[in-house]
Amino acid sequence: MTARRGILALLVAVLAIGLTACAGLPTSGRVNYGLSASDAPDSEDISFLLPDSPQPGATAEQIVEGFIRAGSGPGANARWDRAREFLTPEFADVWNPSAGVIVDVFEDRAPVEAEEGAVSMSITTVATVDDTGAYERAEVGARVLPFELQQVGGEWRISFAADGVVLDRDEFPRVFHNYSVMYFDPTWQYLVPDARWFPTTAAPRLVADALNAPPSAWLGDAVESAFPEGVTVVAAVPRPGNAYEVDLSESVLGADPETIDRMYTQLRASLATAGVADVELTVQSTPIDAEAVAVRSTRIPGAPLVLTENGFGFLAGGEELEPIPGLSEIVPEFAPVAIQVDPQREAAAIRQADGTVSIVRADETWDNLDPRAGLIDPSIDAFDIVWTVPRDQPGGLQAYLPDLSPVIVADAWPGATAVHAMSVSRDGTRIAAVVTAGGRTALWVAGIVRGADQVPERLGDPVQLAAVDGASRGIAWLDDLSVGVLSGDAEGTEVLEQVVGGLASTSSAPAAMTSIAGGTSLSSVRLLADDGMLSVKRGTSWQPTATGVLVLATQQGVPE
Repeated sequence: MTARRGILALLVAVLAIGLTACAGLPTSGRVNYGLSASDAPDSEDISFLLPDSPQPGATAEQIVEGFIRAGSGPGANARWDRAREFLTPEFADVWNPSAGVIVDVFEDRAPVEAEEGAVSMSITTVATVDDTGAYERAEVGARVLPFELQQVGGEWRISFAADGVVLDRDEFPRVFHNYSVMYFDPTWQYLVPDARWFPTTAAPRLVADALNAPPSAWLGDAVESAFPEGVTVVAAVPRPGNAYEVDLSESVLGADPETIDRMYTQLRASLATAGVADVELTVQSTPIDAEAVAVRSTRIPGAPLVLTENGFGFLAGGEELEPIPGLSEIVPEFAPVAIQVDPQREAAAIRQADGTVSIVRADETWDNLDPRAGLIDPSIDAFDIVWTVPRDQPGGLQAYLPDLSPVIVADAWPGATAVHAMSVSRDGTRIAAVVTAGGRTALWVAGIVRGADQVPERLGDPVQLAAVDGASRGIAWLDDLSVGVLSGDAEGTEVLEQVVGGLASTSSAPAAMTSIAGGTSLSSVRLLADDGMLSVKRGTSWQPTATGVLVLATQQGVPE
């Protein structure tokens, strides 16, 4: 962007000028009048779907059913104007569709009670989205939604309903999409995504508005926002060239340039997930100078990192290995069964066959760490802190600092009776684990709360995600927002791919797979079988790519 730091005095002089704004409308695609999600073409985005209006002479029950179906049509400004047609004029003015979403099973919708002026609808809830866009799986079960109705001009209209909309699980991902609201890690080196679900018709505006609020509760204490207290997004206005003008409150003029640049970086990265190509910051429509700050990437190389009979390194093709200076010399000496390498490739956390957890370094020094029995595979973070925990003591999570001193991490996996696998995210702000609690095994993710010098202090309240079927065999961060879990047995395995704060999917995998690692994208997940066969995901199938692999290592990033 063009430097304009000299205009701050001018800005103060023009603060009385009114803010003007314009709204964008869709320019392509057709309107699907009255189509259900199952009838609409899969290739189309149905967020502009225009459901049916109330029909003359409709019964109270039909009005309620039509109102629920109208939740699939947010309209160009996400006001749900068609749904408001089913309401009395007075209630239409106060009903708040943005309060949240109930995701249900369409086939299970059924009226349970109907009397003069009242209808109750039974639905099966599978997930919810709150007013911030945060998605949460729900324990599947029936709930009843009450509606009150009145006659308006001889037609039934709804005079009371809960705020928010109801969408069936097939409609939901077509009408709402997953966007990332970006925050910084405590060192201001990494951008950390916080998944939110918004209607596609107003996504950029809603993503920008989300930065006015704190991060999701489970993540909040693990990340930082560059927005100072009192500085808010006033408006996000589309501009030509797939750009947006983001108008900030007057108080931003008191912020230092570094803070403004970080705010701009947060906004630009967040809006990029909504398809915005460029962002300009303004106050009262007058541009202010801002430049994106440098942030560290968490991408990893395309070549898998493996231990074979020939050594330790990146599998470049065939049996040829590209070594990591120092680590390739020391790692094979320990015959490890698990390896995770830090971003700088200066150290690795390993577990040996006898259960010993160690840190080995590129200068060819090493130290054994946690002496406890029953340890699961360790994890090493961006600060060369090694995380360890015994399988049967989930609350016994420890972090070994670079000086080898152990730190007890408080509030680890409350209520869990076993932890089967864990991994710290590449940016160091979150930790994922497969745990058993109440007889149920599932994927949990928690924020990491750190103190001075990035020393871990405690975990935040965990968010409980998808259930894990079968014995857990491994876990890996597939990208900044997705976790992969391998589970199963010798007869068959499956891979769970879970968006943290979003949807999950499972796919079958060849039998006898023992470990999982991420690649350059979600489409390049790798699995290792107990016979040394390495496979990579290609579309919906698994393609063998190498043999003779002893250990499939995981990587926490690349050197700066």
